[in-house]
Amino acid sequence: MNRQEVANKLSEILDDSNAGVLSTSDHNGTTHTRWMTPILLRGRKDVIFSITPRNSNKVEQIKQHPEVTWMIQTRSLNQIITIHGKTEVLDEPSLKTELLETVGDKLTVLWRINDDLNDFVVLETVIEKGLYYKPLEGLYFAFDFS
Repeated sequence: MNRQEVANKLSEILDDSNAGVLSTSDHNGTTHTRWMTPILLRGRKDVIFSITPRNSNKVEQIKQHPEVTWMIQTRSLNQIITIHGKTEVLDEPSLKTELLETVGDKLTVLWRINDDLNDFVVLETVIEKGLYYKPLEGLYFAFDFS
């Protein structure tokens, strides 16, 4: 799959689900997974953004080990995409504003568990490689952008 095909499939899957699973590793190499809201922004191909509280465990894990894995699927599980990439923790006001304008209304869990609604950071994952999978058809398409 080329970059445009991956971007189209990722967008299609996110339009259906609005959620994904992010996996990080801690200092012991233990994997941690959690549901997140992946965000795509126009004009920024090969990048997945998400928002998280500044004091979350995943922030420290990413700073120590920036390699992460995302798994994003349609609600019916007929399309699944697994993405590997490097993530950076960003605290840029203009980017935070842009992301909130894009998906702020879909972050209900974040707003419920975060005491300070302004104390969050952005996770920026640059897509390096992955696998697009259609399980009902037995089709796999690998991609590598690194």
